[in-house]
Amino acid sequence: MKTEVIMQRELFGEQISQKSKSEFFSATDLVRAGNKWRILNNLPPFDLTQFFTTKGFKEFEKDLKSKYGEVRQSGRGRGYHTWVHPLLFIDIALALNPRLKIEVYEWLFDNLIKYRNDSGDSYKKMCGVLYNKYSNKSKFHEYISSVADQIKLACNVDNWEAATQDQLNKRDKIQDNICLLCSVFNNCENAVRIALLKTDI
Repeated sequence: MKTEVIMQRELFGEQISQKSKSEFFSATDLVRAGNKWRILNNLPPFDLTQFFTTKGFKEFEKDLKSKYGEVRQSGRGRGYHTWVHPLLFIDIALALNPRLKIEVYEWLFDNLIKYRNDSGDSYKKMCGVLYNKYSNKSKFHEYISSVADQIKLACNVDNWEAATQDQLNKRDKIQDNICLLCSVFNNCENAVRIALLKTDI
């Protein structure tokens, strides 16, 4: 999937943003969420800018840069985010709260971004297959919007950027099944209807 999408993950009851292409996390979101948790637990707020100046962080960042290239991107102005490589994200998360170790490691090894990108690719493929089969090309935009809404409903999703790994996997399978069934049926509606009914994970 070539389009950058900002995915949302939950930590401390707050949403943490992650980019689908670079897989960078928002350190800004992490610190905001972590500081709410720290205040509730009578701990002083965490200062990200100060953390970036520590010797240990600088050495770690230098080593990561030599292996991965750019590992931190800072925006400017109101509402900006500082985006960091997943390994820097872990370093910051552990500085905020060492007990986060398990959850953060699990994020690194889950397939959320993979499923997001796969389901984005299968969506494009499905659109192409349905377009070729659909008789009224001038109304195709309305038709594909309706199909997308039906898939969203079948996956029980309100917002794809906040979808779970399972929901994205189901979306990918439905879209692949629609493509497959279009080769069997002359009618797009039958292919979509059966794919929505029969696809399960």
